[in-house]
Parts: sequence; C-alpha cells; structure tokens
Amino acid sequence: MKKTVIAALALAATSAFAQYPTRPITLVVGFAPGGGTDTVSRVMQGPLGARLGQQVIVDNKPGAGGNIATDMAAKSAPDGHLLHLANVGSLTVAPHLVSNLPYDPMRDLAPVSTAVIFPNLVVIHPSVPAKTLREFIKLAKDSPGKYTYGSSGIGGAGHLAGELMKMMAKVDLVHVPFKGGGPAMQAMLGGQIHSYFATPVAAGPHLKAGKAKALATTGPKRDPLMPDVPTVAESGYPGYEATNWYAFVVAAKTPPEIVARLNKEIVATLKDPKVVELLRNQGVEPSPSTPEELRSFMKKELDTWGRVVKEANIQVQ
Repeated sequence: MKKTVIAALALAATSAFAQYPTRPITLVVGFAPGGGTDTVSRVMQGPLGARLGQQVIVDNKPGAGGNIATDMAAKSAPDGHLLHLANVGSLTVAPHLVSNLPYDPMRDLAPVSTAVIFPNLVVIHPSVPAKTLREFIKLAKDSPGKYTYGSSGIGGAGHLAGELMKMMAKVDLVHVPFKGGGPAMQAMLGGQIHSYFATPVAAGPHLKAGKAKALATTGPKRDPLMPDVPTVAESGYPGYEATNWYAFVVAAKTPPEIVARLNKEIVATLKDPKVVELLRNQGVEPSPSTPEELRSFMKKELDTWGRVVKEANIQVQ
C-alpha cells in the first residue's frame, strides 16, 4: 500500500513537471524600460514564450541597482512561473556593498543560464570638449569634482566600471546613479551629466545619431561591433577590465526538472539565428550556459568584485 502511494505521488509530480508551465511566465527586470536588461528581455520574450507554450510578460521593477527585482525573485514561489533576468551588480556586487541585503544570491537563487556578456562603453555628451578618454580624464583632473558620470544604479556594472577607472586614473569624477540605463542615457543626452558608463544597448542608437560620443570600451579587447573604439586599457590604463553580463535565475527551491526545462528553452532561444542577430545588433553577445556553469561563474565573479570593492573602497551612497 505504501509503495503504491509513493508511486502515485511520483507519477503526479512527473505529470506536473510535464505540464509546466501552466500559466504565463513573468520575466522580472530590475531596471526601467530602455536599458540593457529590458531590451534583452523584450528581444527574447516572444521566441521564449513560443518555446514554452505560454506568454512571457516582462515586468519592470526598478530600484536599488536591480536588487529589488532580485529580492522579489528570491522570495517568489519556486514553481518556475517567475523568471528573473539579473545583472552582475545584483548577483555578485551587491553582497559586498549592502550590509543588510535581504537575499543571498548563492543560497536563495537557482541559476538557469547566462544570457549575454558584453563590455560597457564610456560615452560623453557632445558638448564635452574631449575626443579621447585621455582628454576627458585630463579635463576632470584639471577641475576636480566638476565632471560627472552616470550609471544604471549603485553597485551595477557601470558603477563598478567607473569606480575602477577613477581608482586607476586617480581622478575625481562624481557618480550619479539612476534607476536604469534608459533614464541615465536620457540624463546624459539632456546634458544633466557629462558622461555615462553605458551598455551598448542603451548607447547604440544615440552614437549612430551623433548625440553621444564613445571614448572607450571596458572589455579586455576591442568590441568587434565597434572596432574603432579603443579599450580603456589601450587608452593609458593597462590592466583595466570590467565586463558586464546578465543571467536568468529563479527561486532557489524550484524543482530541478523545471530549471532544466527553462534552461533548455532559454538556450535554444539564445541560439535562434533571429534572436542572435537582434542581440548582436544591440551590441551584446548571446552566451548560453548550463546551470552548473552559471553557478561557477557567479562564484568567480563574487570573488573578483569583492576584491575590487575593497581595493577601490567603494561605498554605498
């Protein structure tokens, strides 16, 4: 009798996993519309929804550098119906910056797949009289505290990239955080800030329109989509590197079978030629992974950014 009950429960569980998802998937993004995570989510939502057999609804929950959305994902029902596209900041930087962070990314979240990896861009308003990063740094050194740089939020990749550059260049640039890449870019276009550590997604259209100037990329080598833009390292700061990335995660206790299904469909979506083309046109490279590879990558990034936060003495403002 006992074996029969156990077998029935196992069959019911298997059937439930086979039916997943049973309703629309909410894809939570931690930034306002118009930024990098939002754009990547909207490129993927249609094709991913088609593969899952349910509508994927993007839900923007901006604030605290993406931490509000990541906390929401960590506390969500572990049934795979809330998916979160998180960034490097909320997953691997915030634990070193926020003493009362309400979640532990390694404990409270289940990795699904890396989404994209890319460098940030150092962009400036056309009114700033600099043609190179060296010239911009000289302007800032000649007028300490006058020049500003924006980011998509405290503890995000842009913030860390800016603080690392300040440390290596020994320059006084004032950090101005926003609730996403879209608002930060609009502030720079409006002349409210002088420069911005932008994602290619947020900066691309404005660079093409001549409304912003790209001085450097923050990656280890030149971006093949922007071969004429030098790296920060090439611009006089050897050893500088600050890449950005987004990854899909769900609540920690989500059944492995559901995580596996999500991984399968997300990886297939990221390999879809149309999706690849759309993402590359935005300046980001699709980088699917297994859940295990993402967990290992997150641990490595946690260690790396922990050292940067400590050495640069980065403080939550």
